[in-house]
Amino acid sequence: MALSKHINPDRLIRESKDKKSNHHHLTGTSSDSTSHPYGARYGTASIPKFHIPSKGASAQTAYQLIHDELSLDGSPCLNLASFVHTWMPEPANKLMMENMSKNLIDQDEYPMTQQIHTRCVSILADLWHAPSTHQAIGTATTGSSEAIQLGGLAMKRRWQDRRKAEGKSIHEPGPNIVMGANAQVALEKFARYFEVECRLVPISVESKYRLDPKKAMDYVDENTIGVYVILGSTYTGHYEPVKEMSDLLDEYEQRTGINVPIHVDGASGAFIAPFANPKLLWDFKLPRVVSINTSGHKFGLAYVGVGWVVWRSKEYLPKDLIFELHYLGSVEYSFSLNFSRPAAPIIAQYFNFVHLGFEGYRAVANDDLKNARLLSRALEKSGWYTVLSDIHRPKAEDIFQKSAQVTVGFDEENPENYEDGLPVVSFRFSDSFKEKNPEIQQKWIQILLRTKGWIVPNYELAPDLEKVEILRVVVKENATEALVDRLLEDIIEVTEDLIKQESPTNALNLLGNHNHKHSAGKMDEDSAFKYSGTYSKQC
Repeated sequence: MALSKHINPDRLIRESKDKKSNHHHLTGTSSDSTSHPYGARYGTASIPKFHIPSKGASAQTAYQLIHDELSLDGSPCLNLASFVHTWMPEPANKLMMENMSKNLIDQDEYPMTQQIHTRCVSILADLWHAPSTHQAIGTATTGSSEAIQLGGLAMKRRWQDRRKAEGKSIHEPGPNIVMGANAQVALEKFARYFEVECRLVPISVESKYRLDPKKAMDYVDENTIGVYVILGSTYTGHYEPVKEMSDLLDEYEQRTGINVPIHVDGASGAFIAPFANPKLLWDFKLPRVVSINTSGHKFGLAYVGVGWVVWRSKEYLPKDLIFELHYLGSVEYSFSLNFSRPAAPIIAQYFNFVHLGFEGYRAVANDDLKNARLLSRALEKSGWYTVLSDIHRPKAEDIFQKSAQVTVGFDEENPENYEDGLPVVSFRFSDSFKEKNPEIQQKWIQILLRTKGWIVPNYELAPDLEKVEILRVVVKENATEALVDRLLEDIIEVTEDLIKQESPTNALNLLGNHNHKHSAGKMDEDSAFKYSGTYSKQC
């Protein structure tokens, strides 16, 4: 012990440091750090794009250079193409910054963060009417894409276990999963990545551009691990009929003895339906629904980076998919496709639960739907557009009531009186407009709106209806009535300009056909798997 008095810790540190060289062995320049004022270094020289610079710049200079480049991005506020939420109140921003460095997987180091994660899972299980919130199990994910993979994996493993118990092969002919052709790319990714046959059910106008449960039954057999039912199609916002699909699978099981579960992809709808359509049967109230996923960063109103998947009870998540970890200081459990993930988005989700409560979420959902109805009606009244989404149309049982609203009192602000769906407005040129103006291409609307700052996509529908092009607007919390009013004015203005004889259609045609030059790091045109018609098109 006395020996320690003769050891100088400062000297040990000093002697253990890397020896400093006056010249860099590659550049021959001094290795001393140098600060560069904004513009002095990169004002007349380009920033290295595809290799690391030999010498860096000051933090402030680097910030300003990158900040200026990013100003070329579109405005998140005017991005009506994406479902992803783009605004939170300042206290939420502060809370996220305070917890930006926390890793959710470090449960022993950040036990309170893990408690918040568990609370969020319980809140969602209760919101979606799990038989018992104590028996329900779930986890946070980076978004619905990962959550869908996990839900599919659980169904596949339970199918494999059942086949093995029955002494049947799990390889011949192998598992399949059924979904509508309108499925978002994440659903098809599961099938392709985890070697499950993807059975896409064609859509039609009669099926409201979504899964037709009766047609879906033609694709179900003993090797079907489950059916993906989408609560809110990304094309038109229509909810797929979970109850009808469940009833048909109940009948199928009674007839054949084969149990086929349902996973509900509630990426958007699972945060809208509980508040705006509480009477709708779609969640764990239906025994055939074994798992549900959602995106906290969509209508869960958190910033990007958080999704959720919840199983109705522990029996539907096979234990051999859950990993037990021992090396972070305690026994921890993990079921995810990645390991580390930021804790801040989960904390932001919990902030919303505490801050908004049920009534707050209901108010936001109702306002979104109200503004979507406003835009839908206005577009149809123009005569130039046909709206494919239905959230502005009264339900069949309410049509008579609406016609007699003076005596009956039809509540036009109650979303339950209208067709169920997401606050999405999908529209196209009306048949009469196309007949009068055959030379005008609908994609020009997207291009001209972009010149005004709006990001409104124009794209074709799913297979069997791919010849139909639609424009789509996602009405989120920050799409206020004033913003919707301005958007409508701009849509009408650019449409009027195109109708005029002197409209520069030739220039627009060239603009529409313009392709950006190939940039480093982007996949080649023929590098992706053949397009199946769903959202799996190469970006």
